[in-house]
Amino acid sequence: MKLNQRQCFIILFAIVILLSALQLTVGGSSINWWMPNALEKDIIWDIRVPRTLLTWLIASALGLAGAVMQLLLRNPLAEPGITGVSGCAALVTIACLYFGWLPAFSFGLPALALVGGLLGVSLLMVLAGRRASPTRVILAGVAIATMSSAAMGLLLYLAPNPFAFQEWAFWHMGSLANKSWHSVMLALPGIVLAFPIVWLGRRFLYALTLSEETVATMGFNVARYRNWMLLAVALLTTASVVAVGVIGFVGLLAPHAVRLLGFNHPKYVLWLSPVTAILLLISFDTLVQLMSTARELPVGILAALVGAPLLIVLLVRERNSHA
Repeated sequence: MKLNQRQCFIILFAIVILLSALQLTVGGSSINWWMPNALEKDIIWDIRVPRTLLTWLIASALGLAGAVMQLLLRNPLAEPGITGVSGCAALVTIACLYFGWLPAFSFGLPALALVGGLLGVSLLMVLAGRRASPTRVILAGVAIATMSSAAMGLLLYLAPNPFAFQEWAFWHMGSLANKSWHSVMLALPGIVLAFPIVWLGRRFLYALTLSEETVATMGFNVARYRNWMLLAVALLTTASVVAVGVIGFVGLLAPHAVRLLGFNHPKYVLWLSPVTAILLLISFDTLVQLMSTARELPVGILAALVGAPLLIVLLVRERNSHA
């Protein structure tokens, strides 16, 4: 029996709740959840709860951004990390910290990072062209990501002291460790703004299974709607980057996981991807906390170790489908 969207959403959400409960219980110290003392209450409410909530926010942002980009570009390989949007946002963030324009805790940092994300999106559309093939989009994204990565590497190399280098490098790997309510508040505004934008443009994204000419005859201003969707992607991506650094491949994995469940309609891909992304990121973060290592492995590294092989598989399938 095939599940409908609501049933699948309920099942995925139930799994997310169970994994979130597991994530709350893992950590460097054991906690008496029934009768916690003052120190344990501080650990729960100031460290573990913000981390779990931040995981939900970041994963839903990455999942929705990946789904929007894939539907908007008609490319199953599109994702903010691969297309260079995350890299440009991260570059502007590190540049702000390097030149001392804003401190790491400033709420103005997401606004400047948004400029970097929008620059990355705009550059991608210019380089790929209006009717770009999947290969051209990926190549343009790789070029943008490589340039931004090289520029970030230069800034890290020129870091004013070893402590700044270590902090920026660890942040760039994408980590949920040592996050607080402040990180949640850094991510929240961009995500809160982006979700309504995507909701208002959802019918446009559904219609993009047709040609742009057909979509235009349906009453949509294609250029205007595309720009709004790109703004939403930039908001979602920069919210994630500013709060936890660069976590790649989650936005690529989530929509494909939805399709593997048998939900290929754009409506299902768009709205089930955030929940699927939460499930993925919570699983990754719980796993890195359970690993016995001298220092907690950044979750962005584990996501890349899982996502990179999948990208290779998708590229091979894309090549065979056009053979």
